[in-house]
Amino acid sequence: MESKRFFICGSALRGQPDHQNLQSAKFIKEAVTRPKYRIHAVENDWHPAVYEVEEGGIAILGEVYELTGEQYDYLLSTEPPNLYAGKIVLEDGEEVTAMLYPQELVEQYQWPDISHFGGWAAYKKSKQ
Repeated sequence: MESKRFFICGSALRGQPDHQNLQSAKFIKEAVTRPKYRIHAVENDWHPAVYEVEEGGIAILGEVYELTGEQYDYLLSTEPPNLYAGKIVLEDGEEVTAMLYPQELVEQYQWPDISHFGGWAAYKKSKQ
C-alpha cells in the first residue's frame, strides 16, 4: 500500500495520550475540515465520534499526517470499537482519510455533543 494522508482529530493528536499510535508518521500540517461534521464524546470521554451532517455542521480542528501502509494498519488496529476509516473534506477541499463513527450509535447512546468546542483537544482542555 502506498502512503496515505490521514486526518487526526482525537486522542492521537500531538500532546494527547495516544499520539504514539502514529509511530513516526510524518506530520504534514494543522488542518480544519469544512463545516459539515459533528463531534461527540464517546463512553466517558474515551474518544471522539465524528460524522458528516447535511446541515448544522461545524469545522473540526486537527492535524494531517502521512502514514505508510504499516503505520496505517497499526493505527487502525489501535482504534476503539465502531470507528471506521472514511473520507473527510478539509477546508481547502482536499479529501483525506479519517476515523469516523456511526451517527446512529451516537443517537442511540446519546453521547454528548461537543461540537461547540471545535475539536477534541479543546474539549479535553476544558475538562482540566
